[in-house]
Amino acid sequence: MEKPPDITLLLNEWADGSSLALEQLSPLVYEQLRKFAYRAFSREAGFHTLQPTALVNEVFIKLVDADVPWQNRAHFYALAARMMRRLLINYANEQNALKRGANFTRVLLDQEQLSSDAPGTTHTDLLALNEGLEQLATTDMRKVELIELQYFAGLTFREMEEVTGLSSSTIDRELRFARAWLKKFLIGS
Repeated sequence: MEKPPDITLLLNEWADGSSLALEQLSPLVYEQLRKFAYRAFSREAGFHTLQPTALVNEVFIKLVDADVPWQNRAHFYALAARMMRRLLINYANEQNALKRGANFTRVLLDQEQLSSDAPGTTHTDLLALNEGLEQLATTDMRKVELIELQYFAGLTFREMEEVTGLSSSTIDRELRFARAWLKKFLIGS
């Protein structure tokens, strides 16, 4: 059985200018980005007009065009999750601007990802969530990155361990704190 290509190695070769590395890397990361987008969209309201494929295409184009010295696979996927978040926020802001003065356009996301004890199906506003993440980032960027990986990229704990190099107990502790902090922020806003 042939070993799958090492994404970190391909990222480094691509950063060094290898177009062959980009050709080999593209289907690997594109498929993973599609999984991220479909996981994220499976938690959203059905009326959302932005499609997962459009989100993936936009993120992929931005990643290919990025002039970033890729450190490793974790760095790549963390940046992908951040880009997904920003694109979703931009989309929500554009939809809000179209309403011209109306209340926020709601991009509903399942709050269960933020609070393991959330009863029933509650939803939170993406723009308020983003505001909370920006505020949390001023004190603890690692927690924000973990929320991005879980909430926007849809990574499981095992995938987050692989991507970040953190232990599952550390990830669990960091996410529990971040969820509690965000829940308190969202209730207060």
